[in-house]
Amino acid sequence: MNKIFKTLDEQVSILENKGMIIEDVSATKEILLRENYFFISGYRTLFTKSLTDKTFIPGTTFRQLYGVFNFDRQVRNILFKNLLIIENNLKSIISYHLSRTYGIKENDYLNPNNFNNHPEKRRQINDLINKMKRQIRSNVDTHTATSHYNTRYGYIPLWIAVKVLSFGIVSELFLILKPSDQNSIAEFFKVDATNLATYLPVLANFRNLCAHEEILFDHHVQRKINDTKFHEKLEIPKLESEYIYGKDDLFSLIIILKQLLRKDDFHSLIKELDYEIQKLSGKLESISIGKVLEKMGFPINYLEIEGIK
Repeated sequence: MNKIFKTLDEQVSILENKGMIIEDVSATKEILLRENYFFISGYRTLFTKSLTDKTFIPGTTFRQLYGVFNFDRQVRNILFKNLLIIENNLKSIISYHLSRTYGIKENDYLNPNNFNNHPEKRRQINDLINKMKRQIRSNVDTHTATSHYNTRYGYIPLWIAVKVLSFGIVSELFLILKPSDQNSIAEFFKVDATNLATYLPVLANFRNLCAHEEILFDHHVQRKINDTKFHEKLEIPKLESEYIYGKDDLFSLIIILKQLLRKDDFHSLIKELDYEIQKLSGKLESISIGKVLEKMGFPINYLEIEGIK
């Protein structure tokens, strides 16, 4: 069945017919036009009576729904800037290590012999090298640094090339490195290389979600992270021997960032997140902030993660 276009008046009527209180119709229509009804309504499940009953909990106002929408936007912005820090750190460390180990010209650092020689990796290695070459060459004239190095020296060193490579590509690059190289890079972050290999796709997934302003608070990734001391020390409950929070949800990203960010950066991150959580809590009436935290995978004592060493 095809979707039918709805005017702003019709969109307001749909919300009202499902039990939402619209306190200011004119302001609500302006918000729906500016922000898009589809994306704002993506937060409505927090306020509906059940999965089958799509009507709103008594007392639900558009102001509360829009408050959650804005809360998600602020959390996206906070996480995105910290994900960019990790992205830059990772690119810098990988380029430094590979350049020092294998050389600074493309034929040096993109030599297939530099990577994991397991037969199952060969196709992945060749595909990734080709993708890296395409990304570098397609940006050589549009990025100031790549253009400068290519014109002056005739090649583009990896510490410049990484600036035009996506986080996803750099994450894939780590996965095909020799174990010894992976260990050296992971050592900088003081994490196990196996865990870092698990973390990178999660970071890339959340990074792209934040960059494209998609719904964040209840997002789940496909791959679960391993159990950590943070799960244990926060006493996160288990269901059938598996932690119910911090495995594939937003809090799993917080656990990763706790390990990869500098202490000061993580302190700022937690402080900013808590401010937004408390601000939203003051706006909610028909539901509690605990319901939002549960969707995010945040335990009630989430602040304690900062003090865990």
